[in-house]
Amino acid sequence: QVQVVESGGGLVQAGGSLRLSCAASGTILSMNVMGWYRQAPGKQRELVASITRGGSTNYADSVKGRFTIVRDNAKNTMYLQMNSLKPEDTAVYYCKISFGFEYWGQGTQVTVSS
Repeated sequence: QVQVVESGGGLVQAGGSLRLSCAASGTILSMNVMGWYRQAPGKQRELVASITRGGSTNYADSVKGRFTIVRDNAKNTMYLQMNSLKPEDTAVYYCKISFGFEYWGQGTQVTVSS
């Protein structure tokens, strides 16, 4: 069984910063990909950023240059540093770990006020 837990969401003013954390535990294969997704009200869930175990990253165009994804392989943890936040970044942010199977966290709310 794999558990995925996010933390670090909250309310911030536009232009501010937040750091999200994701911790995965359980039986996890080493060749995995971790990613952050978000879902705003009335919209589909979308990829924000992903990172392989080797450190290769992929970002949505809307967050490039503002968000940074990093991971600690030894701890199966992942972080998303979000800078220059905009009201359109408001969403529930989800962590996912994939290695054939996919495991999702419960989500953490990020609200950016204008």
